[in-house]
Amino acid sequence: MDLAEIFRVMRRRWYVLLPGLVLTAGLIAGVLTTVPVTYQSQSTVVLLNSQKATTAYDGNPFLSTQTSLTGMADSLARNLNSDDSLRDLKARGARGTFDAKLADNAQGPLMWLTVTGTDKAAVLASDKILTSYAKDRLYQFQKEQKVASRAMIRMTTIVPPQNPVAQTKTRLEYTVMAGGLGLVLSLVAVFYVEARRRPRTPAAPEEAVPPGGPGEPVTAAGSATGEPVAEQTIALRRPPAWSRTAGNRGSAQPGSGRSATAVAPAEPLDEESTHGQRPHTRQREI
Repeated sequence: MDLAEIFRVMRRRWYVLLPGLVLTAGLIAGVLTTVPVTYQSQSTVVLLNSQKATTAYDGNPFLSTQTSLTGMADSLARNLNSDDSLRDLKARGARGTFDAKLADNAQGPLMWLTVTGTDKAAVLASDKILTSYAKDRLYQFQKEQKVASRAMIRMTTIVPPQNPVAQTKTRLEYTVMAGGLGLVLSLVAVFYVEARRRPRTPAAPEEAVPPGGPGEPVTAAGSATGEPVAEQTIALRRPPAWSRTAGNRGSAQPGSGRSATAVAPAEPLDEESTHGQRPHTRQREI
């Protein structure tokens, strides 16, 4: 079936295709209604060395980096993703989904703080709360360990919380799935109705096979001997009257008691081969 035939079937069964398209539109509308648009805001922070460690660099923390700062950033990210931190964030008024992790392809103790939600304004406010809470948690860790103020690791914001951006990938995927499902069901219904309504041509009758099979000679109907038809026809042929002998003429008279098939020669003579002359027959002199 080519593309033109498909369109002809769809046009012929429009009364089945139209409700299917309406159902597909309903599925797409339902997805757009039930799957809301999500927004995402992200900020970037970095951990800096303590004031005591930067004395040799005239107090410049960006010139003094240590491997231990990356380990501290990983520990802080894991703590921010814990259930206790989530409860503290909600108590401060943050809403949405929170995620803290090391920045991809980072060459230092950089962290990404991300908030995702359906309310654009609430997402931005929650990201600001998360950034401030991360700084407070870093200070609490070190204070619990009784670290001197000049030896504490510090945190600064590299990229402040950005304006929330709409995340349409998930919504678009569900929309495409609903539309594809509705279209496939519509086409299946169209071709099902077409197959049921299309008239079926009767099958051609098979040729009758002779009872004896294709390899056996055909015999005449009603023949008891089973001889081929060609042999029976040859046996019934009689020679011309002028080629018979006197004895044969006498035997051919009615009531002679002998059948015509008994005197038929094995090979019949052809009248045209004599060219109008009577052939000489062999007769025994008496």
